[in-house]
Amino acid sequence: MKNKKLNQWLWKWHFIAGIIALPFIVLLAITGGVYLFKDAYEAPLQAPITVVEATGDPISFQEQWGLAQTTLHKAPNAMVIPTENTQATEFISGRFSHKNSAYINPYAAEVSGTISPKDSNMYTVRKLHGELLLGKFGTKIIELVASWMFVLIITGVYVFWPAKKEGVKAFFRVRTSLGKRIFFRDLHTVLGFWISVLLLMTLAGGMPWTDVFGGNFRSLQEATNTGFPKTWDGRGLHSKVTGDALPLDHFVDLAKSKNLDGTLHIGLPQSPEGVYIVYNQTYDLDKQQRFYFDQYSGKQIFQHNWEDVGVLMRGRMWFMAFHQGQFGYWNFLLMLGVAILLTVIALAGLISYLKRKEKGKWGTPKVSAKFKVGYGVVAVVILLAIIFPLFGISVALIALYEFFKNKRKKKQKFA
Repeated sequence: MKNKKLNQWLWKWHFIAGIIALPFIVLLAITGGVYLFKDAYEAPLQAPITVVEATGDPISFQEQWGLAQTTLHKAPNAMVIPTENTQATEFISGRFSHKNSAYINPYAAEVSGTISPKDSNMYTVRKLHGELLLGKFGTKIIELVASWMFVLIITGVYVFWPAKKEGVKAFFRVRTSLGKRIFFRDLHTVLGFWISVLLLMTLAGGMPWTDVFGGNFRSLQEATNTGFPKTWDGRGLHSKVTGDALPLDHFVDLAKSKNLDGTLHIGLPQSPEGVYIVYNQTYDLDKQQRFYFDQYSGKQIFQHNWEDVGVLMRGRMWFMAFHQGQFGYWNFLLMLGVAILLTVIALAGLISYLKRKEKGKWGTPKVSAKFKVGYGVVAVVILLAIIFPLFGISVALIALYEFFKNKRKKKQKFA
């Protein structure tokens, strides 16, 4: 049996958090759903740059590297090995939002164009999804909303959980004959319950991008040595400078000989002592490997497999890839379904509230003034406040507001 007073108290905070977060939740769901189509949207737009006509003999990869160096503002740090004759060779400079790519047409011996993520409409969608186009301040708002969404899901599941006498059918029941308010309430609660685990997984995949939680998570990885190995990006590995460096084409052949799954990259040396890094990007994460080669002798000097990556980083990368629907078509459809259902759930909850709400009142669920929250609930709130610091700060501010409001009421009562 559920504690009715606790149920009412949790419903109150579920309601308050939901009303505050609802516009952001709808925005996150819609922009997240749109961003899933990034690759499909951008491919035809970028085709004039990324697709070339295979006529004649191509120039060497070494010569293509030279063309890229004269095009990009910063020296390229990686190259994507083409898998088709009609695929332009991509040379990459920078990472993440600072990434720029120069595409080389090896048959015409010219730069077919450059692409920067910042020039794409999908970049705007991503920034809207992650920071409301408000920079660091917007990122913190999204982090606060996402933190409260964990609370919304946990409290929502508890409040929805049917009484024993209602039976299993209550987990599936959306009543259509008791009016629109009941219909939308049931739609909100039943759909919310059934995708609650997926929502928690989706949120877990988004939190590493946040400022405060993400920064703390990265610090924890460093403190526990559970992130990427220090040599993952070639730091600490050096080539022995002897004579002339081997041409890039030699390392392209070495890379192809590894028969790695996914997109094949070569990390380019940034100094005379730097190393070549052959690596693959595949969302079958266990198959990711890295090979490090001396640029003068061509000898392999080190190797990393995915098992070398720390457990927290492996978990983080899995959830981030899941969040973006990158594990294949099933994952794409699942995340698209979550985005659509989250929008429906949020709007159904709003409609149900508006139909219940009395004019001129907020309609906040009432809680007995005598009700005292148990130690177990307090412990859960403290734990969530530690894990999600912005949530903890917001709870502290709410508690202070409630304290001074009650104090003022007592003064007015005895005045």
